[in-house]
Amino acid sequence: MDAITPSGIRNLIFQIRGKAVMLDSDLAELYQVQTKVLNQAVRRNIERFPDDFMFQLTKEEFDNLRSQTVTSSSGGRRYLPFVFTEQGVAMLSSVLNSETAIKMNIQIIRTFVQMRRMAITIADLKRKIDGMERKYDYHFKVVFDALRKLTAPEPARKSKHKMGFGPDDKK
Repeated sequence: MDAITPSGIRNLIFQIRGKAVMLDSDLAELYQVQTKVLNQAVRRNIERFPDDFMFQLTKEEFDNLRSQTVTSSSGGRRYLPFVFTEQGVAMLSSVLNSETAIKMNIQIIRTFVQMRRMAITIADLKRKIDGMERKYDYHFKVVFDALRKLTAPEPARKSKHKMGFGPDDKK
């Protein structure tokens, strides 16, 4: 079970309703249990899974998710899948008390934490770039104005000598 990598887990995390979630079927596969067994354990302990820990997808959400992931890891289902947030995944360790589930849970939680850190780093970098843009905007404007002048075509000069034939040249 140690063969699963953080990037493998990351590929199983989706953004739905603005939350990072994992499908019940993917979690069941990682925990080496049937999806039905995972969902039964959740239903027996439903008070541990409020809406911000777990929710059921709508048909539209599930269809959209299947269209994004070329193949469906969920196979033929009778019911719409449940998805679990990071907190829901952590709670699963208390209802699925196998050694495999506990080890896998640790890896999944570490992956969620790693993804959150990356998101914070990216947001921080964007903020710094925006600050630099505001701070140095004037300097770049001067450079771009100079470049525009250098690359602009030279204005046409009027020749003192008339070229070609005009309307008065019919003699």
